[in-house]
Amino acid sequence: MHIDKNTVAIVTGGGSGLGEAVARALSAQGVKVAIFDINLDGMQKVAKDINALAVKCDVTSEQSVKSAIDEVKNKLGIPRICANFAGILGGGKIVGRNGPMALEEFTKVVNINLVGTFNVMRLVMAEMMTLEPTLDTKERGVIINTSSICAYEGQIGQVAYSASKGGVAGMTLPLAREMAPYGIRVVALAPGTFETPMIKAASDKVRDGMLSSAVFPHRFGEPNELASFVLHIIDNPMLNGSVLRIDGGMRMPPK
Repeated sequence: MHIDKNTVAIVTGGGSGLGEAVARALSAQGVKVAIFDINLDGMQKVAKDINALAVKCDVTSEQSVKSAIDEVKNKLGIPRICANFAGILGGGKIVGRNGPMALEEFTKVVNINLVGTFNVMRLVMAEMMTLEPTLDTKERGVIINTSSICAYEGQIGQVAYSASKGGVAGMTLPLAREMAPYGIRVVALAPGTFETPMIKAASDKVRDGMLSSAVFPHRFGEPNELASFVLHIIDNPMLNGSVLRIDGGMRMPPK
């Protein structure tokens, strides 16, 4: 799908990390970007830098997402691109030193990473379906979600995170099939480890452990490398219904 100054994109979690890199990359291509985040300071800073619309949004709330989308429609137009990067890591063994994991810890991670992604998608898709198809590829839009290599090689202590990202991966093909008659593509990314604030804040021991399974390049990914991949996905109509790894050949060890 060709993007231009009339294209509108929503990027959830765009106030930091990979979402920020994607928001910046889209804006650099002339796209009108709306950033959804609960991190007001980070979101407003990024939005100011790239002249984007900053909208405080809790992806787990139906009303919050509806209100955010209405603001985008009124100020920018109906989005043809939705990139979902809002998420949290969460960690802990199912049975740890203090007993079973608290149920609310598990549900919080799944609620934000999986249910939040679904919540944004369903409401954005309903708006995308009202658009006219593009002249070049006959598309109405593209949804790009964030899974993880942890959906396939989850480490000890990542049960909630892996479950949530596995759910995102599992939604991809059914949704691509469902949206095919409307010309809306659905793709998921499965990133390895990238130099985000979360990774930078990790201890040297944790960072070294992650890097131990890197193949090539033997380093953490740069956010702009993932952002350029997102631009290619948008541009290439044959990318649909797949979970695409971007990990430098990394396969996570058990711990």
